[in-house]
Amino acid sequence: MIDPKANMIDPFGRAITYLRVSVTDRCDFRCVYCMAEDMTFLPKKDLLSLEELERLCDVFIEKGVRKLRLTGGEPLVRKNIMHLVRQLSRHIKSGDLEELTLTTNGSQLERFADELAECGVRRINVSLDTLDAEKFHAVTRWGHLDKVMRGIDAADRAGIDIKINAVALKGFNEAELPEMMRWAHGRGFDMTIIETMPMGDIDGDRTDQYLPLSKVRADLSRQYTLTDIPYKTGGPARYVQVEETDGRLGFITPLTHNFCESCNRVRLTCTGTLYMCLGQEDAADLRTPLRESEGNELVSAAIDEAIGRKPKGHDFVIDRATKRPSVARHMSVTGG
Repeated sequence: MIDPKANMIDPFGRAITYLRVSVTDRCDFRCVYCMAEDMTFLPKKDLLSLEELERLCDVFIEKGVRKLRLTGGEPLVRKNIMHLVRQLSRHIKSGDLEELTLTTNGSQLERFADELAECGVRRINVSLDTLDAEKFHAVTRWGHLDKVMRGIDAADRAGIDIKINAVALKGFNEAELPEMMRWAHGRGFDMTIIETMPMGDIDGDRTDQYLPLSKVRADLSRQYTLTDIPYKTGGPARYVQVEETDGRLGFITPLTHNFCESCNRVRLTCTGTLYMCLGQEDAADLRTPLRESEGNELVSAAIDEAIGRKPKGHDFVIDRATKRPSVARHMSVTGG
């Protein structure tokens, strides 16, 4: 049943209540499945100011968004990012926003965890693909596991619920996923395993990385009792309860089993481009109407027009013939 307060209904009757905002395309890691090592980032002059990002978020919240997630790149490397978090937190206090959250690589969490908690951030996702320090440095190219672990500890102490996101990579962390799950559940964290998504040129062949989660789940089922549960966080993960660890494990499967039928999300980039689907190139420019008027009527109309074009689903595929990604832009541009 559609919320009567929802103002954004797409052509397939889905209420759009979840906005993911990429506050920067920059990151202090260079994960091998996400970025090339020598990335060319957007010129800073092309980025929306924090005040402009806040204004756009305000419009979306007025139009029925109830969950807002800040992403990147790495959102916590954006200069003065906590100013935006503090401003958005007023919608939590008013009750207009049910959840303000973020996805992070954890590198800056030790610095910001307490302030995030003070701003009403109750839950975060931390991207972590291995518990082996050397392998972690290899997969992130620039990251250090001990720093991320200190950040996770700081967020945990601050009372923030943590979900660990691990990308399944064939030949890299395939054998380690059970250990990671036990560690996460032992800390009281949920964990989600994600298939690698064919987005952007990464200086490598994704066919070498791709590990279908159907295989991961089958392997886990030999050691653990996995029971499907209806638990939802607003995202695309399908969850199971793991009897032996008494924890929740999610699977995000854009390739083997897409999650489009219940999609309630749109994605806003740091340049003011709105993507109605992670796996499609169609987009809408919100920066121009934002800057052409002091009021929000033009922006609101542009959002309505864009939601009217939201597709039924994505067409992710790993092209074994050409090795080209399904979508040319990098994940760090759209924001996960």
